Amino acid sequence: MKSAAFSALAVFALGLSPAAWSAPPQDSVRDEVRRELADARQEIRADLAKARTELETEDLDVRDSLRFDRDGRRKRDRDAKLPRAAITPRGDFLIDDRAVAIDAHQRQQLLAYRGLVIEIARTGIDMGEVAALAAVDAVDRGTFGLVFSALTGSLERRIERNVRQIVEPGALQICARMPALHVAQQQLAADLPAFRPYARLEARDADSCRDEVRRSFASR
Repeated sequence: MKSAAFSALAVFALGLSPAAWSAPPQDSVRDEVRRELADARQEIRADLAKARTELETEDLDVRDSLRFDRDGRRKRDRDAKLPRAAITPRGDFLIDDRAVAIDAHQRQQLLAYRGLVIEIARTGIDMGEVAALAAVDAVDRGTFGLVFSALTGSLERRIERNVRQIVEPGALQICARMPALHVAQQQLAADLPAFRPYARLEARDADSCRDEVRRSFASR
């Protein structure tokens, strides 16, 4: 897949006049491009700050997978046969928006499990933010000299390399946390029968996660 930075630069480059290709970049145009990149950075930070806030303040849908894509976002592979289930910020367990009867110990377990999932999700968001900003920074360095690089593919390769150096270690950190999450999930399922259908992690998922991460980046 072509990177967003590559696509944006390619479109921009195609709009340049022949004279612009041969002339040194004008300060006004360079400044305009850099303003656009500054706006992109601001938008990235704002969007991911919003995502972090939503993690803390919204219900946690437990139907979602705990696997992550290379951009740090959780994969959406919900089991359509299961009713919607969520853990609220207060530790209530909802199925189809109806609260399941729980005691104080079960609420504590639900909050602990929710906290583990949010911690992993925040790691994914942080990883995605750093990678996205690194891609913008790669475009920002040299600005117009990178237009030619974009059209020849060297810019895209540089961004892919930079992103891999950031994302792969972060993704492996997520994989390393999965055994503890599996234990917490199984304990919660044992103590709260209504949660059992949503306890989908397996002991081998940490190894599968690492294999998937390494395979995803092997050719990059």
